[in-house]
Amino acid sequence: MRVIGIDPGLLCTGFGILDICDGSFKIVDYGVIKTNSKDKLNIRLKTIYEDLSYIIKKYTPSVMSIEEIFYGKNVKAALLLGHARGIPVLLSANNNLPLFEFSARRIKQSLTGNGNATKEQVQFMVKNLLSMDKLPQPLDASDALAIAVCYKQNFRI
Repeated sequence: MRVIGIDPGLLCTGFGILDICDGSFKIVDYGVIKTNSKDKLNIRLKTIYEDLSYIIKKYTPSVMSIEEIFYGKNVKAALLLGHARGIPVLLSANNNLPLFEFSARRIKQSLTGNGNATKEQVQFMVKNLLSMDKLPQPLDASDALAIAVCYKQNFRI
């Protein structure tokens, strides 16, 4: 089974692709889709859409795992994140990918045993669970890998 984990963001959307077989992981690819903060919103969303479409077509995942929206005090930031998050949600439907959503707390709990873990603690566990030589960078890509791992941890594949 191939899982794509998505850490949505308007400036930087992380993706992590894992093959899961017999309970073990194999990293296929991971990275980030960056947008230019000087571009208008529609251009930034188009960049995310085109790049993520290409990644999905190239790697043909079986399922998509994504982080739920975090409700903060900054309404404008949450709204912008919602726009960016809508892209992978739409692409999951367009590509007939089952979509699984997890809260940040659940992702952290699944990987570290602590729902209040820091991004760096999650990054360290991603490195260990995936037997990586070094910490996955940047943090958005590490978070996307964590979201893909969370899918496996929650469904005991």
